[in-house]
Amino acid sequence: MSALRPQILVIDDEPQIHRFLSPALDAAGYDARRADSGQEGLRGIALWSPDAVVLDLGLPDMDGKEVLRRAREFYEGPIIVLSARDKEAEKIAALDLGANDYVEKPFGVGELLARIRAGLRQGALRPVASGVVTAGEVSIDLDRRLVTRGEERLKLRPKEYDVLAYLARNAGKVVSHTELLTAIWGRAHADDVQYLRVVIGQLRHKIEVDPAHPALVLTEAGVGYRLDA
Repeated sequence: MSALRPQILVIDDEPQIHRFLSPALDAAGYDARRADSGQEGLRGIALWSPDAVVLDLGLPDMDGKEVLRRAREFYEGPIIVLSARDKEAEKIAALDLGANDYVEKPFGVGELLARIRAGLRQGALRPVASGVVTAGEVSIDLDRRLVTRGEERLKLRPKEYDVLAYLARNAGKVVSHTELLTAIWGRAHADDVQYLRVVIGQLRHKIEVDPAHPALVLTEAGVGYRLDA
């Protein structure tokens, strides 16, 4: 993040969005920047290298997913997609292109600010390929393939560990069903969401204090899962 106030670039062509988001971001301690089109947004990302980006999908000059695709060629910071498109396929496509999160319009400012904070935390830490990731009282040692709660070693089946490790490497980020299934079961099983649901259920029974009300492996309805680490 910058040494001063974290800079948030909002790419949206609706003036009313900027009218109420800019003062809200300012009051929350952020430096809000504005872009009204996809091209302007890409220039802003390249010029300012903001700490986080809020991106609308319905832009006047190009689809927001194309902005996302191009931005991910040179920008590694958190991108929160903000859109009135509520179809599951749109969410999955945005996440698979590299979005960190997805907030539907209409939205509450409090929720969006919380998603921005989560993205900034994730950006500061960066997903790790190795090392130890902690979620609540559970520690995932990615080098030793070891999962513990306090002094207790948790016995996970291979697929349970693989799912947990993948989420740990992307801690704080929503990982789509398709991405998880492809990474762990292969492309032939990219649509077999039931496989994933079964393993997530088994995993929660082993790592969650209350599996019926999970606090670590969180569900993003219709989209995927997120490890709260």
